[in-house]
Amino acid sequence: MPETCINLVFEDVLSEMVLRKLLCCSATDYLIGQTLPADGYGWIKKKIKGLNAAAKGMPYLVLTDLDTHECAPVLIREWLDVPRHPNLLSRVAVREVEAWLLGCREAFAAFLGVPENRIPPNVDEIQNPKRFLVDLARRSRRGNIRRDIVPQGGSTAKVGPDYNGRLMSFVEEHWDPAIAKDHSLSLKKAIEALDAFIPVLGPSQSRADC
Repeated sequence: MPETCINLVFEDVLSEMVLRKLLCCSATDYLIGQTLPADGYGWIKKKIKGLNAAAKGMPYLVLTDLDTHECAPVLIREWLDVPRHPNLLSRVAVREVEAWLLGCREAFAAFLGVPENRIPPNVDEIQNPKRFLVDLARRSRRGNIRRDIVPQGGSTAKVGPDYNGRLMSFVEEHWDPAIAKDHSLSLKKAIEALDAFIPVLGPSQSRADC
């Protein structure tokens, strides 16, 4: 079966790494085209209609965080008030992409050096996954984890100096979406959407026409 070429839109480098891992593990054979970092959800919200129109010519996979919104369908309706093109795959991490990492409970607990039972079975119910993760790291037995993930005393930063680097290494080396999805419904739905996706192509297009 030919590869499906898809463009990626994401909030930050950690989200990009998660998307790449999901596509690599998908039952569908994907080829990544353009990558569009948004530097937060604001750019995605502003550009979503344009991305929806552009999806007529090439599929787009958009990942954003739910944050404080009521639910994923409400967020999508607020941002996109026109019919969504089938080639626009919009996925929402509940409530932040960090929850999807926490869903791989045993591996993530081992990575941080904390007991597994500190991570709840349903990670989608964590109201602020980033803060939850940083608080877990504060209890780590490993000084390098605390140094990289936890903000320094007196700092106004919400995360440590190598927060993304540490978590990206976890995604690349240890994160297993097939395990994590059992603890995150939003991740499970994202995986199912990627596995089942078949692009709507024009007469002159091929699935690998990047």
